[in-house]
Amino acid sequence: MAEHAPSLSANQEEKLERLLATAAEIFAEKGYHHASIRDLSRRAGVSLSGIYYYFSSKEELLFMIQDRSLRTVLSELKRKLAGVDRPEEKLRILIHNHVGFFAQKMAAMRVLTHEYDALEGGYRDKIRDLRLEYSNLCTEILRDVRRSTGAGDVAPLNVATSALFGMMNSIHAGYQAGTVPAERLAEHLYRLFVGGFIGHRPRSASVGRGADS
Repeated sequence: MAEHAPSLSANQEEKLERLLATAAEIFAEKGYHHASIRDLSRRAGVSLSGIYYYFSSKEELLFMIQDRSLRTVLSELKRKLAGVDRPEEKLRILIHNHVGFFAQKMAAMRVLTHEYDALEGGYRDKIRDLRLEYSNLCTEILRDVRRSTGAGDVAPLNVATSALFGMMNSIHAGYQAGTVPAERLAEHLYRLFVGGFIGHRPRSASVGRGADS
């Protein structure tokens, strides 16, 4: 939010979320550097002065899309992991949480994947720290999976972490909401990844999780 703006009411917060979603669509379509605030104004039907109440610059807008997405997916993951002990189930939760969230926010995923380098200075530092926190949490889960299953060193943990995020984030290239339920897609990705990481078929999903299509 622009520095001069006060705390937002519920209606203003809802308007802000709509603006962020619309801006993510525009950045995903045109690329950050080819998009403009005027593009957002026209598509959202909001005046430039109305938009600048929420954002002081296009870069702050880009930052907020990434910041809110990462904070939400991280907070939801931590909430779902609370009280879970089995490492393989933690990994399943991570994959389901990530895919489930971004299947509903494909434009934001594309922006996170392709427009991180457009950020500079403090904005870039804050998003880098969030990405690192998320990556470190994933690496710790993979380390626990390896210990609990006795899996061999198929790949260094940092490589495995990068490969997992690459697999999950690649859905923006071809996934269309409604063609395959996001939960089923997440379960397929879990099985594909774990099968290679630990070298054997993962345990069956819990009841309610995706089955073979």
